[in-house]
Amino acid sequence: MADGPTYHRIADLLREEIRAGRWKPGDRLPSHAELADQMQVSITTARNAIQVLVTENLVYTATSRGTLVRNQEVLESVVTDHIRPNRPRSAHDIFEEIARAADREPSKEFSARMEPAGTEVAQWLGVPADSWVLARTVVQYLDNEPWSWEVSFYPRDLAEATGIDSPHDIPEGTTRRLADRGHAETAHRDTVVARPATAEEAIVLGVATGTILLDHLRIGANHERVTRATRHRSIATRNRLAYELGDEEGTAVIRRALGSSYRPGIA
Repeated sequence: MADGPTYHRIADLLREEIRAGRWKPGDRLPSHAELADQMQVSITTARNAIQVLVTENLVYTATSRGTLVRNQEVLESVVTDHIRPNRPRSAHDIFEEIARAADREPSKEFSARMEPAGTEVAQWLGVPADSWVLARTVVQYLDNEPWSWEVSFYPRDLAEATGIDSPHDIPEGTTRRLADRGHAETAHRDTVVARPATAEEAIVLGVATGTILLDHLRIGANHERVTRATRHRSIATRNRLAYELGDEEGTAVIRRALGSSYRPGIA
């Protein structure tokens, strides 16, 4: 191990073991107490060593499961797929389709509530500040690993009229539900920014505060109104966003040129 503080030397050893394949994605590392006993150091030193690896996004902590090794694959999401008019119908939403294409097991934690629109959300939706909006929140996991945090906001009247104010997840996704109920989106505006994670985001995504995230905001509309604003936050080093624009024939040519290594779901 390299010279330096003891916790850095322990972190160096664990990092080398992870990269050598001794610890595979999803494996649980020794607890702070176990590591302290193995290395003959204090629990504080062991905890600091683990925190170094958390900061590097090599591991994450999960309540009741301990410290787990992160999957280092980069997941590609073709973020224009689920707004294509000719997208094939499916019983799964776009996240599940991307996850299964990457041979990963998707899962979610979902919640929904009515809340007053803050200044920012009101501007996105084009509604008065403090008017009621529906917030649908999904924390998405791949192989039980926190992957992304998505919150979608809808005007209350539209949510109630289309049934997306349901307290349950909608398997086919809300975009399809809106279209099926006569409110198909015809336009979108996307912004993507890379920025440091806040303390709240770090807790949800299992990363260190300051980890660089991709903060992707999509505002959808039809010819009459803004239908939703979806904010999707994910770890920048584990995600690649792709936009496929133009007709199907040209898109197919690009896909063939790139080959299977650029298929949606895995990069």
